[in-house]
Amino acid sequence: MVAVDLPLDRDFDLRLQAAHRFWLALEQRPLGRPPLAQSVGTRHRHILALRAMDGWREGNSYRKIAQGLFGHSRIPDRGWKTHDLRSRTIRLVQTGLRLMRGGYRDLLRRKRRDRDDTC
Repeated sequence: MVAVDLPLDRDFDLRLQAAHRFWLALEQRPLGRPPLAQSVGTRHRHILALRAMDGWREGNSYRKIAQGLFGHSRIPDRGWKTHDLRSRTIRLVQTGLRLMRGGYRDLLRRKRRDRDDTC
């Protein structure tokens, strides 16, 4: 017999889900989606951010980074300074740098929802 001791703290619901997944694994049943799993879109943004940051650290311009990420055909010859992909590329580089400087730890933490909004 296996027992699980769960403290009644602010992460109780997450611990309960983990304990349930552990029980499913012991029973050799399908586990389903992990409670802290990211959506496909979020994973894709993180991948783009890390690729953009790598390009920036290698000394590439934002235009070159955008061409590598989004393709040459999507980058205009004129009007680059005001193009939306330029702004997106800059944000991706900043996100990648934040992840590199320790923000990756936030991926392991669950975002808290305000309990007051549920009333």
